[in-house]
Amino acid sequence: MDTKETINLKHARVVFLSRPPDQPVVLFEYDVSRSEEVPSRLLDGFEGVLQADGYAGYNQVCRNNPITRIGCWDHARRKFVEASKAAPAKKKGHKVSKADVAIGKIRKLYRIEDRIKDLAPEQKTLQRQTLSQPVLDDLKVWLQSNSRRVPKDSLTAKAIQYTLNQWDYLVGYCDDGHLHISNALAENAIRPFAVGRRNWLFADTARGAKASATCYSLIETAKANGLEPYAYLSYVLQHIGAADTVEKLEALLPWNAPAHQMQES
Repeated sequence: MDTKETINLKHARVVFLSRPPDQPVVLFEYDVSRSEEVPSRLLDGFEGVLQADGYAGYNQVCRNNPITRIGCWDHARRKFVEASKAAPAKKKGHKVSKADVAIGKIRKLYRIEDRIKDLAPEQKTLQRQTLSQPVLDDLKVWLQSNSRRVPKDSLTAKAIQYTLNQWDYLVGYCDDGHLHISNALAENAIRPFAVGRRNWLFADTARGAKASATCYSLIETAKANGLEPYAYLSYVLQHIGAADTVEKLEALLPWNAPAHQMQES
């Protein structure tokens, strides 16, 4: 794992790349399509771990490259939350819904992650195998036994089927303490972009969309490295004109820039 990279992918719009963990990169990439050609182009030649939701468009790039794919428990849990919200209002004394039971079981996994978050990767791996694996085993048995006890077209049934279909990917985080239970890093990185998009509605042109993606890549990468974004952008703009070699360009990367001048408060 020390020599490999980990990517958390949110659709084909944002990639959170850790290469290694102390040099995180957030890359926004604009494309008009969500076809499998997009991740194949972005990740061609990549070797490492890809964390993403269940979108089938990632299958091709994983087949064609030495990529280990893992799933995201946030996406699985969200489907049960949606099912719970859509369920009829519960009356006092009534049993909780099956969606709520699933949420409770998944919540145990997150509680374990909260308890072990400050441990070294090797210790995390051991704790996940000791603490998380029994919870996962219990959850899988519960999902299998209840898959035929809910209406076939219900949101709960769809949530159960999604989780079972993604199971081999969802449990992948337990194999390595460097990995995360979800791709929340990518979700958090894309949130400012999504909020802004609601304000300006859309990019006027494809070139404008690509330009905004570049700006957001610089801003979110600065934040991921603990730098104040405005100070980092100012530093880059002041020095990029003289960066006429690859070495000078690399000197402008967040982990090479003078951090003491632009620390995020």
